[in-house]
Amino acid sequence: MVDEGGRGYGIILATFLFAYTLAVVPFPLWLQWGRPEWLALTLIYWTIALPQRVGITTALVLGIGLDVLEGAVLGQNAFALVVVTFLSLLLYQRLRVYSLWQQSGVVFLLVGINQLICQWVQNLQGVGATSLLFLLPAFTSALLWPVVLTSLRGLRREYRVS
Repeated sequence: MVDEGGRGYGIILATFLFAYTLAVVPFPLWLQWGRPEWLALTLIYWTIALPQRVGITTALVLGIGLDVLEGAVLGQNAFALVVVTFLSLLLYQRLRVYSLWQQSGVVFLLVGINQLICQWVQNLQGVGATSLLFLLPAFTSALLWPVVLTSLRGLRREYRVS
């Protein structure tokens, strides 16, 4: 049975809400620098899997929500996620045929771009990092990409989201 109407959107929304939750779960201080970008990973997956449903507008709304949730400058995460989604939309046909490790490499670059944009905005505020540790989430996100991909793909197939 093919998904009729809003059920698919409900599953997609639930995964984004779960990503929001993971984005604010408290980590020990020594582990906070390496927090994966859960929302970016989820957004990249849905953009690759269903580009007709998840796109730039979704990224903008989710980014503003993340700005409010984290207390960041309004538009910082929105702009970064829009850029990542735009690049994902440009590459989605290629990404689908890449091996899992090639996809992880592209995810590293996409999340790295996300981190660079956020760092740039923070530097404009005068609160940016002084080392390259701000790129650590790109590395951890790339390492977690196979887990995110298989989990969300299984969820999408289980609920027949198309």
